[in-house]
Amino acid sequence: MSVAAACIVLIFCFFINVPVFTSVLVALLTYFFMAGDVSPLIAVQRIIGSGENVTLLAIPFFILLGNLLNYTGITRRMLKFTEVLSGHYPGGLAQSNVLLSTMMGGISASNLADCAMLCKMLVPEMTKLGYNRGFSAAITAAGSLITPIIPPGIALIIYAFVADVSVGKMFMAAIIPGLMCCVALMTTVYLIAKKRGYKPARTRGPTFAELWETGKGAISALLLILVIIGGIRLGIFTPTEAGAVAVIYVIVVGTLFYREMKLKDILASVLETARSTAGVMLIIMTCSALAWVLTNEQIAQDVAETMTNISDNPYVFLMIVNLVLLVLGMFIEGNAAIIVLVPLLMPTVKLMDIDPIHFGLVMILNLAIGCLTPPMGTVMFVATSITGVKISEFIREVWPMFIALLVVLLLITFFPIFTTFLPSL
Repeated sequence: MSVAAACIVLIFCFFINVPVFTSVLVALLTYFFMAGDVSPLIAVQRIIGSGENVTLLAIPFFILLGNLLNYTGITRRMLKFTEVLSGHYPGGLAQSNVLLSTMMGGISASNLADCAMLCKMLVPEMTKLGYNRGFSAAITAAGSLITPIIPPGIALIIYAFVADVSVGKMFMAAIIPGLMCCVALMTTVYLIAKKRGYKPARTRGPTFAELWETGKGAISALLLILVIIGGIRLGIFTPTEAGAVAVIYVIVVGTLFYREMKLKDILASVLETARSTAGVMLIIMTCSALAWVLTNEQIAQDVAETMTNISDNPYVFLMIVNLVLLVLGMFIEGNAAIIVLVPLLMPTVKLMDIDPIHFGLVMILNLAIGCLTPPMGTVMFVATSITGVKISEFIREVWPMFIALLVVLLLITFFPIFTTFLPSL
């Protein structure tokens, strides 16, 4: 009874737009108030204890890395490089938009930050070139969903922490699904551009000289991705150390080589990182305590029993999970959903012999797609608020991208090789 009451309170708080961590905290207090045999001190211990995991130190470093990128000049140089690579295709600037999100996802680690930055940078330029503003906002938002999938996305770190799997393997597993999303969205842009007559940004393909000239500007970002992923995979440093190394690298490049980053920019990035990290950690800590409550009440065992009674086929289970997560992703913040749901679903995952790495990518892509859809899609709200596009127009323009991402989700669901191949090497 106390768990049911807590869940009702939680859902009600979500619907009236109470912040996620506050909603979870109120639900926790409801549970401990009604369950007289469980001491409230356990809630305090679980909330504080969940924030003491060393793995979580990687989060502030990668958030800081994403914030610093706004001041280094790396983003602008990468845009020139992507324009040379893809600008000769129909819808050239929209193609560059998706490609830039994919490359930036490897270092920005935040889909909201990526969406906000690219909406300010590219949507006005796309509108000037004759692109529909709603389409421009929609493709920018859809492209930014690649960010939590391409390493070092914060969601990958949080899932690894909750599911007790290797962060390095999660990073490796995410590369192919992230590239598949990129190809799917670029194909969608191509078809829409051909239908609407959106012109290429360039009249011809790239020459070697152009690739060399623009590639020199983007090489710093490409090296950074190799440092992060390669260093972790080769065991040179941990994910936390990789984040610290990456931050130092970006500061050196921005101040000494490009000379565009100032001391005030570094301070502004640190302050923004402190605010963002506080928000993420509050969600992690409160949701971890709620996950303990659900586990303590043996909800996980009930879920596992219910799922196996429906079918013992792992693909049927994954399709049910897909449907549930696509709906939940419309209402619940992705990181919070991972922390609460993984402890509930993991017993069934292990019982059906599903690879936890594969399941993690299925789950993260589901929740990422949910960020794009009403009524609570966070990426949708960021894109529409910055660009001034009406939500109705955004929804009308975004559905082809939504379908493209669903196709990728189904491919990843039914063909685990896409997620397990690189980690198994």
